[in-house]
Amino acid sequence: MSGPHVIRGSVVLPEAELGWRFSRSSGPGGQHVNTSDSQVELSFDLAATQALPEVWKERALERLAGRLADGVLTVRASDHRSQWRNRETAAVRLAGLLAEATAPPPKARRKSRIPRGINERRLREKKQRGDTKRGRSGRGWD
Repeated sequence: MSGPHVIRGSVVLPEAELGWRFSRSSGPGGQHVNTSDSQVELSFDLAATQALPEVWKERALERLAGRLADGVLTVRASDHRSQWRNRETAAVRLAGLLAEATAPPPKARRKSRIPRGINERRLREKKQRGDTKRGRSGRGWD
């Protein structure tokens, strides 16, 4: 690995809590493809981790509920031919998922009120435009 993968701030993915599994990648290849386990499966026990603050953990468990199996988050990578690059990709994906899932909720949108003068001006301009169009019709030219 090329150093710790930061989730957000000073919180990093703990290497001791990551579970790696390797298997043969599907798809076309050459003589090398049948002998190398280049596909990477990275598992992280989100429910049991002590690396995340409790608030973040609850938020992540709630947001990633559809992706979890018994509280374990799994990411698969088989984009590259090299196992090492697939390991990097999987770790970056996992860190990105956790960063997105632990982010604080966005601020609630405050409803804005349209000033009365602007609304009146809009209605006045609509009326004027309608009068202009009505004046273009051939009625009254007898």
